[in-house]
Amino acid sequence: MPVSVAMYDKSYEHIGDRLKALNLDIDVYTFDKNSKMQRDGAEVSPGETDIDYVWLSSHLNPDNAQKTAFDMVMSCKSVGVMQTFNAGLDNPVYKKISDKGARICNSSAQAVAISEYVMAHVLSVIHPIDLQRQLQADLKFEKTPFREVSRTNWLIIGYGPIGEEVAKRAKAFGATIDVVRRSPKTSDLVDRAGTMADLGKFLPDADVIVLACALNNETRGFADAGFFGAVKDGALLVNVARGALIDDAAMMASLESSGGLDMAVLDVFHTEPLPTEDPLWTHPKIRMTGHTSFFGDGGRARWDQLFLDNIARFVAGDDLEYEVNPADIV
Repeated sequence: MPVSVAMYDKSYEHIGDRLKALNLDIDVYTFDKNSKMQRDGAEVSPGETDIDYVWLSSHLNPDNAQKTAFDMVMSCKSVGVMQTFNAGLDNPVYKKISDKGARICNSSAQAVAISEYVMAHVLSVIHPIDLQRQLQADLKFEKTPFREVSRTNWLIIGYGPIGEEVAKRAKAFGATIDVVRRSPKTSDLVDRAGTMADLGKFLPDADVIVLACALNNETRGFADAGFFGAVKDGALLVNVARGALIDDAAMMASLESSGGLDMAVLDVFHTEPLPTEDPLWTHPKIRMTGHTSFFGDGGRARWDQLFLDNIARFVAGDDLEYEVNPADIV
């Protein structure tokens, strides 16, 4: 019996030829930004349809259709697997879909772009690029000492695909890598590993702290006054995970103290878009961007390939990549 596969109609226009070339025994259902579902050009009712595999691709974003797609998934008679373009599954809808019995796979596709974002901002913070540009403008031929990434200590909190890609790049520069993750397992990239219970041991050594963890009951607001009280003088914080991991008032207090945090690079916030009156916009020690770290030009190709690989696995009855434990969806 063919596997039923549902996806956004714009996604099918984009990837249909590659999907057909796999010669899989599948029936494709498409849905538009208004949740209208079709099969072979005929409209079908989601409530009367069992879907084995749903692909929510990045093509949803331009039409702001993600919520509509979630509504469609929730209205289906049943869903076996949903593969999403999100890395974090803190949107409450994912819990509802999981509770309905669907297996959920998240995405690693944005990991390369986010890790390059992290490296670009860390380098631009510790290198005196603005000063060098000003010297050029002033026609001054002067030396500008800078700090090397080599011999710095990085603490990466969260070690999924994003954390691992960050570690690869920082390690290539000669940094030492500490990670905090669910289990204290190391690898060739990792010098020390621990769990959230070990944060107090790692923070005083960290020159660069990267937040790349999921938002859940354990991590919500964990970067609080105690966290910032333990950071090394002059440390740099980069948050590419979720804004709700951080107590903003505690972070700003640390930035404004004589010791502790020296600079924060923030791509995510409690409220997005960030309200224009929020003090984060104008704080002299905060560099902020509008949730753009994933927006590299290679992301969509990696999203597509992950889907093609996973749907082939699913049809063959093999294990899926990046399937998330339902217990981790809260």
